[in-house]
Amino acid sequence: MKKSFLKISLAAVVFLFGSIFCQNFNAMAEDGGSKAATSISISPVSKILQLEPNTEYENVFTVTNNSESEMKFEVYAAPYSYTHDESQDVYKLGFNQENGYTQIVRWITFKNTAGDFVEKAEFVTGPNGTTEVTYRVSTPSSLPAGGQYAVLFAHTLSGTTNANGIRTEASPGLVLYGRASGETILTSEISDLKINQTIKKGTDIKNIINASAKITNTGNVDFTAAGALKVQGIFGQVYYETPEGRGRISIIPETQLSVSDQWDETPYFGFFRATWMVSAAGKTEITEQMILILPPPILVGMILLLTIIVVWIIIMIRKRKERRSRFMV
Repeated sequence: MKKSFLKISLAAVVFLFGSIFCQNFNAMAEDGGSKAATSISISPVSKILQLEPNTEYENVFTVTNNSESEMKFEVYAAPYSYTHDESQDVYKLGFNQENGYTQIVRWITFKNTAGDFVEKAEFVTGPNGTTEVTYRVSTPSSLPAGGQYAVLFAHTLSGTTNANGIRTEASPGLVLYGRASGETILTSEISDLKINQTIKKGTDIKNIINASAKITNTGNVDFTAAGALKVQGIFGQVYYETPEGRGRISIIPETQLSVSDQWDETPYFGFFRATWMVSAAGKTEITEQMILILPPPILVGMILLLTIIVVWIIIMIRKRKERRSRFMV
């Protein structure tokens, strides 16, 4: 699989990571009944670069001060990666773990107010004002093939302080996806496909048809994976299908993430056929399961009724044996 895979839908990737990072990290502080807020946002929320060796790329992003007071902030780059939590056996998003796919962080600098490109730059933006920040990616001559991932953060340095002296801060980020020239390896592993009829909601266990799977990126470039849950009745009528956009995740190299979906409107009673299909990097896995949903009172009632029937049958068999034994005598 060569460069053709570099043409994976950019719109899908931007949409996915945009949904993750398209947030205004608002910090609120209250003092004597009055409320003050520090709010900062960044645009765009993602950027894809086709990287070539020994080349400079300059782009800009905009930082907006959504508050009514002057704001000071700094910009810097951090690795976009996942760390493995051994206790929970899951990957968690992190910004301090470097690996072979985060080397781009070392190639990024920002233009400060003096016109110099530095690793960190500070800016001041007035109330409801905006600041345009220029950043540069300078690739080395020995550019590793595959993906390169970083987050460009805008971190507030002068947040609102409340009566207790607590300073509020915010750090929106722009996700940078590098696509380096060279051989692209787009491979995945799909495992642990499961369909369940119960799920934990807080401290309660509820009858909700749900499905999950684990997907591992075994290649050298990120890809978008998707899970589709379909629930049908015994006569084929469709009660639920995964809405477009839900059950989609993006997975960077050397990472294993879970994809899942659930039918929130699962009824208290019914007999269904559930199909769970998971697709990633050109690979698809499917599992099916028949599911009987019964509310606890009906289930208890059926168990009692079945018990009564079994006891009645045993009694009738014993009576027949007694009658036969008397007849034979």
